[in-house]
Amino acid sequence: MTELTIDQALQQGVEAHKAGQIQEADRLYTSIIQAQPKHPDANHNMGVLSLGVGKVQEALPFFKTALEANPATAQFWLSYINTLIKLDQLVDAKALLDQAKSKGAKGDGFDKLEQRLKGVAGVPVGKASKVQQPSQNQQQSVINLYNQGKLQQALEQATVLLQQFPSSSSLYNISGAVYKGLGQLDASVGAYKKALSIKPDYAEAYYNMGVILKHQGKLEEAIEACNKALVIKPDNAEAYNNMGIALQEQGKLEESIEAYNKALAIKPDYADAYYNMGGTLQEQRKLEDALEAYNKALAIKPDYAEASNNMGGTLKEQGKLEEAIEAYNKALAIKPDYAEAYNNMGVTLQNQGKPEAATEAYNKALAIKPDYAGAHRHLSTVTKYNPNDPQINEVDELLQRQNLNKSDRCYLHYTYAKMKEDLGDLSVAFDNYVAGGELRQKLLTYDFTQDQKLFSKIKNTAPQFKDVALNLSREAIKHTPIFILGMPRSGTTLIEQIISSHTQVTGAGELGYLSRFGTKLIAGLTAPTVEAISVFRERYLTGLAKRANGQAFVTVKMPQNFQYIALICAAFPEAKIIHVQRDAKAICWSNFKHYFVANGLGYSYSLADTVEYYGLYKDLMHFWSQSYSDRIYNLDYDKLTENQEPETRRLIEYLELNWQDACLAPQKNKRSVKTASQHQVRQKVYQGSSQAWRKYEPFLNGVFDGLEA
Repeated sequence: MTELTIDQALQQGVEAHKAGQIQEADRLYTSIIQAQPKHPDANHNMGVLSLGVGKVQEALPFFKTALEANPATAQFWLSYINTLIKLDQLVDAKALLDQAKSKGAKGDGFDKLEQRLKGVAGVPVGKASKVQQPSQNQQQSVINLYNQGKLQQALEQATVLLQQFPSSSSLYNISGAVYKGLGQLDASVGAYKKALSIKPDYAEAYYNMGVILKHQGKLEEAIEACNKALVIKPDNAEAYNNMGIALQEQGKLEESIEAYNKALAIKPDYADAYYNMGGTLQEQRKLEDALEAYNKALAIKPDYAEASNNMGGTLKEQGKLEEAIEAYNKALAIKPDYAEAYNNMGVTLQNQGKPEAATEAYNKALAIKPDYAGAHRHLSTVTKYNPNDPQINEVDELLQRQNLNKSDRCYLHYTYAKMKEDLGDLSVAFDNYVAGGELRQKLLTYDFTQDQKLFSKIKNTAPQFKDVALNLSREAIKHTPIFILGMPRSGTTLIEQIISSHTQVTGAGELGYLSRFGTKLIAGLTAPTVEAISVFRERYLTGLAKRANGQAFVTVKMPQNFQYIALICAAFPEAKIIHVQRDAKAICWSNFKHYFVANGLGYSYSLADTVEYYGLYKDLMHFWSQSYSDRIYNLDYDKLTENQEPETRRLIEYLELNWQDACLAPQKNKRSVKTASQHQVRQKVYQGSSQAWRKYEPFLNGVFDGLEA
């Protein structure tokens, strides 16, 4: 309550409530409760608010708090008793009414309640529930069955006990865990809600329900449940941890880190919180911090296979492939049936240019977990299929399952498309590319208009960068960045292989520093001031130095960096910019048929959106050419494959490097390649790949009409 007093916030909340502004009223009441958890009027009003939106069970603890804080207010009694009646807790309602009357409560409202509860036995509050509780031994019997994995027996026993003890909140809580174990998540949530209707201050039930809601993808509800658990029990480290996971899945990464830190402040040896924090830091591209978090998790819990596995993924992202393999092997030594570790090891081996070893790893993953959709997809990328390959039928059968989640079904559609393409069944292949793409766009909740708006903002903000660049003072650069950009699938990976074959160049691959530090600048969300761009330059160069291996030049191959050309030119006048171009139809088709690991290419999963996005890209590159033509080297991929040596020599000359014959043999470059082109670039430079789309032309329905040749 920094801007309003408690009284002011309450008054505004009531006014908003009366005006039907429910969200605003909720915000104001919540702010009061956060400042004063037992504020009677704010709690009561929150209860009324909850009832108004049909959240009867959620209303009960608010009314209980209000009544306990101020039992002299008749309305608090009435609201609490009415809510108990709505929840069919008639015995407790009658007991509470009797208690109110014993304290002198009277009036029309109480008389009406008495008529409604006529015939219900009056028992002092709390006594009824105490009488109707199962013994500790009876509850432990259910718990033992649960711990033994005898879930159906546990459920049957819990059901029998609940018939005898229908007011046992602890039995409902236990039942929730059993239902979860059986995979009946809706029933699990229902059991926890029943427990909370009986015992509104049951922190454990709120926490447990939050876990299930998170599994269901109901992230807002999961966070709400965790918050309620924390109101009741502020030192619940597990609730903070679960909240952190839900916030991470929402993309609220800084809030997620904050939640994990709160969990660790309560429980410093909480290995799971360190592990989950590592995942969030990894998503933020704070790889060193992520490794530190995983190491802390492992220091507390040395047999934490999942932490070793994730550490492997982080090391892979850093290009430390041998260390990544070592981490995966540690995970497998702890947990030999860890399919995910085998799959991730396969990806790393593939990055190393070891397709046979990668195939072996994927097959081990599938031997452990035959329905592992991700491993099926990865295996398809290193396999040339023949009609007798058993994996084809396996994937086909998996696609027939009705209970597949959307992510797995998406993986399998792309896998099956690759199989059918290898077998020449292009109609089925195309249908599966389309089906997989539609699912992927839905999972990403992609909206093409957001890209349109972004490109418009980029062009509107661009002139400011030229003005600022004139006033920037810069220290001498130690590692000159070479930005290789263009549309994805335009040949940028091959170009990086060529350039990084030079002894003065390190290939850093797909560094996300521009998007991490510069997106707000190019979108106009942060003003491109001298200070802001100076800070950006320093941060970028610090990150680049870690990947430079002491070389004077570092390639950064990130196709989407074409959006950042104004920022690149302002911050790095020393930088080289190579714009890779390719046949438009080849680019659009290749974008469409590939499953990109990154989540930022939502357009690519629809042919129509891909064509539209290509138009945005071409328009933006034309815009850049008007301002920065002297800074951009335009390289035609198809010309390079047709005339390799002269085009390569021109490229090396532009970079002001001495000529080295190794640049003509990029297939011998042993650096890690993590992109979809990793197989192609380990071959000699070849022609014809730009025509691969033509075999699908009968299925395209003219979507490429109007694209440049």
